[in-house]
This record gives sequence, C-alpha cells and structure tokens, in this order.
Amino acid sequence: MNLKQLEYALAVADTGSFTRAAERCHVVQSALSHQVARLEAQLGVSLFERSSRRVRLTPAGEAFVLSARPAVEAARRIADDVAAACGQVRGRLAIGEISSLTALDLVDLLAVFHGRFPDVDVRWLTAKSELLIADVLERRLDVGFIGLWQGEVVQGVQHRLLAREELVAVLPLGHRLAGRAQLALADLAGEVLVDFPEGTGARRQTDEAFQAVGLQRRVQFEIGHVRLVEKFVQRGMAVGLVPERVAQGIEGVAVARLVDAPVRHLYAVWSSSPTPAARAFLDVMEQCLGAK
Repeated sequence: MNLKQLEYALAVADTGSFTRAAERCHVVQSALSHQVARLEAQLGVSLFERSSRRVRLTPAGEAFVLSARPAVEAARRIADDVAAACGQVRGRLAIGEISSLTALDLVDLLAVFHGRFPDVDVRWLTAKSELLIADVLERRLDVGFIGLWQGEVVQGVQHRLLAREELVAVLPLGHRLAGRAQLALADLAGEVLVDFPEGTGARRQTDEAFQAVGLQRRVQFEIGHVRLVEKFVQRGMAVGLVPERVAQGIEGVAVARLVDAPVRHLYAVWSSSPTPAARAFLDVMEQCLGAK
C-alpha cells in the first residue's frame, strides 16, 4: 500500500461518497476507486459497504481509519518537521471557530500569523463546538475556538481558557419588556425564543440555565449562526440570548442583563502533538492575547 491509497480511502470515509472524495482529492473518480480497490485487495478485506445511495465503513474499515489517519498525518508532517528544525515554518494550518467567538478577532490574528509565516497554507471554517472538538481529535483541524457552558469539561485535547462571559437577552424594540435594564429567566419563560438546535453545545448552556431554576421554555426558531438571532429579534418574531459582546454589535434591538444569566467559557483547543505551523500559531495567539 502507499500513502496516496490511504489518503483516498480516508477521503471516502470522511465524505461517505466516492464522487465527493474524488472531488476533494482532485482526481477522477475512476482513478480513486481503482486505488481504493487495490488497497482492499492488498489488505484482503472490504473497507466499505457500497450501495447506490451511500457508502458506509465496514468494521474492518473502521479499524483502518483509526490506524490510517495518524499514519497519514505523520507522513505529511515529515517535511514540515524537518523544515521547522531548520528554522522554516510551512505546511498547512486548519483553524475552526464558532460563529459567536468574541474573545479575540480571529481574522486579525490570522493576518498577524500570515505576515510572520507566509509559507503556511491557512484554511478556516466555522462550525459548532462539538464538531470542532471532533475535528481536532481526528486531526482534521489544528486549532479550534469553542464555547462550552459552565461546568462542561474539555476532554481529549489541549486547551486554554480565553474568556468567561454571561449571556444577555435581546428583545424587539416594541416588546413589553424592552424598557427594562435587567430581567430574570422567569421573565422569558413564556416568550417565543430563537436559539441553536437542541443538543448542540450552544443550546445546552441555555437549556441548563432554565432547567436549573425549574423553568420550561419555548424555542420556536432553531438557527445555525448567531447572526440569525439578530434578524428574528429585529423583526419582532422572537427573543434571543447571546453573549454580551455579540449584543453590542446588534442594532435595532433592546438589550437587558439577566440576574441568573447562562454562562459560557470560550476555549482554544488543539492536539497534544501540534504541527510546527500550529505551534507557531499558538505562540502568535499568546502574544496577541498578552498585548491586550
């Protein structure tokens, strides 16, 4: 077997499709399928269950992924580690953040990093905290910036606490509670709310807060990006809970502090064996945070 075969098979495992895997690897599907078939023949097992609708890993395929991913990562790092030993930082840096990151300006941070290390190819995406942690664990991301509710423990990755912040209520200007500077969660229990989908890290922090004071609430609108809260509230359709710094950037709404506010912690998370590019990025991050 060779490295390219491992990369192709991992791409199929990640995308669940030979077509999408070929697109990601920038090869024609027939060539990718041929190489995966050769790999399966060499291993003497089928890695995937193929059907007209989807591709699934077999038990042997799941074992393959666990062994192949760190092997491919290690192979990719050889040239970067050698270059770093000679004082040159290069390679790939994959960064992910939640949509409501407020502890730092990631674009500004990446600009500083790129100015110092122009040979590093940077990739950036936005996703939910639980997905970012999983991607860091699987080495698909080098560094993730996440938000967790108070009391939730970061596991399996290295981490640094960036900030602790309370959520505030944002209400339509014509709302009956809009004139009050301070509210309690009980004031919002009967309101139509906009929030992230149930089960996500961002949603758990508000669910836990309402449950802690024995309240039920009605989330009618589930959104995937914090800026959608702004639209629903501005149009008078719902009340939202957002970090205070996010609320400061929203126009045309009323903002009220909460006496029993949900609290979230913002973290940077990364692998226990970061690449040279990731180590350099974390150093730049620390310098920028120290300069604040």
